[in-house]
Formats: sequence, structure tokens, C-alpha cells
Amino acid sequence: MSSPPIVVKIGGSTLTHRDTSLKDLVTLQKQGARVVVVHGGGNVISQWMRRQGIPPRFVDGLRVTDADSLDIVVAVLTGLINKELVSEIHSLGGRAMGFSGIDGGLLEAYIARPELGYVGEVTRVDPEPIMAILDSGFIPMMAPLAFHRLDGSEHAGGALNINGDTVAGEVARALGAERLVFLTDVAGVMDGNGRVVPRLDRRRAGNLLRSGVVRGGMIPKLDACLRALETSPYADIIDGREPNALLDCLLGRATGTRIIRGARGGASPGHIPP
Repeated sequence: MSSPPIVVKIGGSTLTHRDTSLKDLVTLQKQGARVVVVHGGGNVISQWMRRQGIPPRFVDGLRVTDADSLDIVVAVLTGLINKELVSEIHSLGGRAMGFSGIDGGLLEAYIARPELGYVGEVTRVDPEPIMAILDSGFIPMMAPLAFHRLDGSEHAGGALNINGDTVAGEVARALGAERLVFLTDVAGVMDGNGRVVPRLDRRRAGNLLRSGVVRGGMIPKLDACLRALETSPYADIIDGREPNALLDCLLGRATGTRIIRGARGGASPGHIPP
């Protein structure tokens, strides 16, 4: 029986900084690791929106997505960013398969907050297509879009924008992932004094969210970690701009924030398979 996969969320910083995230992924693949990637692309989406005269707007770290914005989101995520990342993986000697949560009805969602527009809340994840790609020897490279469930509503069957952090948490939970790793452009979760918190349990993480100490784009990241912890032992939020950040994280040398199930215990640091 195959070991549970590692789910990695790559933020938009990977598209603008010369970090080693993609090289790390290829190294892991060659060493036998089973890695599922969910990618973002918020910075690029915002650039294209501004080119079309659409000012980006966010609520609680989530992009407000009207009909015009949705067209841009779908085009940029699936047509530009996804294929750019897949091409780069192959140029580095790896093997990747690009797709979105719409393909195969992999992610099903509905509009939970109409004030956000065409932004979905995930109601179902079908892990079978992801596992089939893994079993075929490819890195699944997933764009965070979903299929609106067939509930008779006006947008039923249409595309929905889903926050990439949220998708990563839902996918990790559905796969029973070994762990979830966020590669982002900050050093980790900060406390009220602006210092990185190296370790959190679910209770302390929830307190940070409720107290308002965690703000903006860190909100969906921490929410996603708590969601993943329902089936995974722990999750990490690390600075993906640092060289070998992902490899170091799996070897227990990360300097970001680790979120574990309980105040004590949790799984031991990960390893790179031989």
C-alpha cells in the first residue's frame, strides 16, 4: 500500500522570486516522494485585472470575484500559471500533470458568501483522479477552481474561484495527507508582537484567529491547516523564498510555524524517502 502523499501549496511568490521550490519538488519526486501541489497566482491575477481596469478587492483574505474577474481568474490560473509551472517542472527533469479542480468534477462547491461573488466553498473532494495521477508517476499540479454543484441555482455547473490555501487544506484532508506544507512569502505565523510563532496546536491557532492577531492572507492559510489536521498529523507554514525551504522542512529544519493536532505530541519531523 502506498504511503499517504504530501500536499504542498505554492504561493504566488514562486512565480516572481527565484526560489528553489520547483527544484525541491523535482528532487522529492526523484527520491520517491508522492507530492500533490496546489498552486496560487494571486499577484498575476491582480496584474491582469488591473490591465482590464478592474481593481482587485479582498474580504478576509479572499478575492472578490465578479463575472469579469472570474473570466480572468480561470484564464490566468489554468491557461498561464498552471502550464508555466508544469513546463518548468519538466524542464528541471520532473514529471507533472496540470489540471484544475473543475476537471473530472474533482472539486465541488457552492457560493456560500454572495458578497464575494463567484467564490466557492468546497463541499466535496474526489481524491480518485489525484491518486491516479500520482500512481502514474506524475506530480499532480492543481489550479484552485471548482465546479458549482448541480443544485438548481443560477450558477449551477459553472466555474467557481476557490482560495488556493482553502483548496490545499481540503485536498490534504480528503487524501489523509502525511502533512500539508505552505510555501509562502512570509516567515510564518506572527504573534501580536510581530514575532514568528514556531509551534501551535489547534487551540492556540484558533485563539489567534478569533483574537484578530492573524489577518489578511494568513487567515485562510491557518484555517486550511486546521481543516487538514482533521486527518493529517501536522502542517507547516514556511518562507518559500528561502533556498531549499521545502527540503529543509521535510528534514525538520524549517524555521516557520508548525501546527499540530494537540498541545503535546504530534508526528515526528518528516523525512525524504530514500
